[in-house]
Amino acid sequence: MAAAVVGAVALPASADDHHHGRQYRPAVYISDVQYDSPGRDDRSNRSLNAEWVELTNDSRRAVNLDGWTLSDEDGHTYTFDHYRLNGRATVRVHTGIGRDTRTDVYQDRRAYVWDNGSDTATLRNDRDRFVDEVSWGYDRDRHGDDRHRGDGHRGDGWRHGGGHRGDGWRHSGDHRDGHRD
Repeated sequence: MAAAVVGAVALPASADDHHHGRQYRPAVYISDVQYDSPGRDDRSNRSLNAEWVELTNDSRRAVNLDGWTLSDEDGHTYTFDHYRLNGRATVRVHTGIGRDTRTDVYQDRRAYVWDNGSDTATLRNDRDRFVDEVSWGYDRDRHGDDRHRGDGHRGDGWRHGGGHRGDGWRHSGDHRDGHRD
């Protein structure tokens, strides 16, 4: 009986913390985007596969991504099929054609998805519920509202190691930069 009382007391405290400045971060989130493949955009499979989105699972437990979707603003959607993302692991979703592995999956497309100028990558779960979103190339002053409802865990000025796509893209409300030719 004491455990039930402790659990009931702990739950409202954590919910209360969330509403007082603590940011919620989903276990699986968009951790990086390469929306402008290096070199010329020649639509070769090599160039298409150099365009990708990374998802990271920060939890210790594996997450079943079967039925989860990753989409752009134009409605291009990739649906995960029988894929389990291990705990503390990252998967890279490539645009082109390839053989899926534990760390890399392929959309099997013959055209670019992510717009160089501006776009939004949106991750939804198997119930079509919003999980995370990353945008780039937008000027907040021009658009008024942020439009990015993600977890906000990256903060302003976040740069992914390796110097890739640093300037001008937003992860759930922070800025970074833009693809499509």
